[in-house]
Amino acid sequence: MKVSIRHRYIKKIPVLEIVPEEEKNNPLPLIIYYHGWQSAKELSLTQARKLAKKGMRVILPDAMNHGERKTGPISPIPSVTFWSSIQYNIVEFAQLVRHFEKQQLIEAEKIGVGGVSMGGITTCALLTQHPEIKIAACMMGTPAPQRYIERVMERSAEMNFFVPRDLPLLLSWVSNYDLSEAPEKLAQRPVLFWHGTKDPKIPYEDMADFYQMIEGESYADHSEFITGEGEGHLVKGKMMDVVAEFFEKEFSR
Repeated sequence: MKVSIRHRYIKKIPVLEIVPEEEKNNPLPLIIYYHGWQSAKELSLTQARKLAKKGMRVILPDAMNHGERKTGPISPIPSVTFWSSIQYNIVEFAQLVRHFEKQQLIEAEKIGVGGVSMGGITTCALLTQHPEIKIAACMMGTPAPQRYIERVMERSAEMNFFVPRDLPLLLSWVSNYDLSEAPEKLAQRPVLFWHGTKDPKIPYEDMADFYQMIEGESYADHSEFITGEGEGHLVKGKMMDVVAEFFEKEFSR
């Protein structure tokens, strides 16, 4: 299957649109897939191609402060630019979906979201406020962002990095997007979680603890957690195939 890769701007948001060439003008399941910290949309192309070959329209946006939207050095205060980038992802999600709704290019309201690392955190955050999302995949992100902020502050203190005491207050919006505080918002939607046990950047334990908490709950009936034994902060090709097959299976139900 030939896949079309188109660079475009949607309401000034730089994106790549990856779609089966012969289907690009037809309604298809829509997936918005978010890249990681200090990465760019182009580095998610392998995953996007695998999804597009399953008959989906995939949108890869550049997060604010990344890729084409990189305007200068990141904040010297740990995590400030990081959370600002996630906040922009969340704000812009509805704008991207609305664009394709207006074009009548979304098949039967089939909307999916996914991402790696920072993009995985974005994915979990979106699940708390967007019931229109039907399927999601969080790859080496965390559904417990407030705990992650606490870890950053603890680590910064240990390494003698300056962090304002009121950082949690400045980031108080995050509490409204903490999936671990409202896991019932999974609402029986198919959600795939993956995390490597040797991840040095986002602790595996936070994901494992979350899944242990939700396992057996009716709202998590269609959630799935795959442990990457010995894996670090990297999603390999085989796991990308699993993600593509997951979306294909769930969208075909």
